[in-house]
Amino acid sequence: MTEQQIPLSAKNYSEALIKIVRDNILSYEEVQDDLNTISQILDMSEDLRMTLQNPTITDEIKSEITDEVFGKEIHPELVNFLKILIEKKRFGEFYQIKADYAMKLDEVNNIQTVEIISAVPLNSEYQEQIITKLKGKLNKNIRPNWSINEDIIAGLIFKISDDVIDTSIKNKLDKLNKNLM
Repeated sequence: MTEQQIPLSAKNYSEALIKIVRDNILSYEEVQDDLNTISQILDMSEDLRMTLQNPTITDEIKSEITDEVFGKEIHPELVNFLKILIEKKRFGEFYQIKADYAMKLDEVNNIQTVEIISAVPLNSEYQEQIITKLKGKLNKNIRPNWSINEDIIAGLIFKISDDVIDTSIKNKLDKLNKNLM
């Protein structure tokens, strides 16, 4: 999920989670772990997810359900956070809030996710060389997402945020073809 796809309200709630960390209530990783736990529980039960978003069910009932389901699984501060989402009718944005928090956590930890596309599987030694070069160029720790696309013939394609660096043979042939026409 790119930053542009996340609504401003979700970004604001994500900032509230950052404030929990800045107030020394929890660490960044503890908040992330609790968000992952919430996500796993919601993923296991569509009924729970739909109930917590249902406008015909009172906030009081939803709050009781939240205490019952999440009370022993996550920090009380995050339980209260979920109750605020319910009260403000924003529970449906939970996954977007979680995604924005993860992006902010990556910023704090100086991590850049890079999608790397190759025509063939790369051995671990070559992958390490690529990561080392990217780390030097971007001055960040790299989280690579490797994928294969045989159509590119050879070379690599790097997707870094909204930027694409295409060193594939297919791209070079396409450019040559355009120049010849």
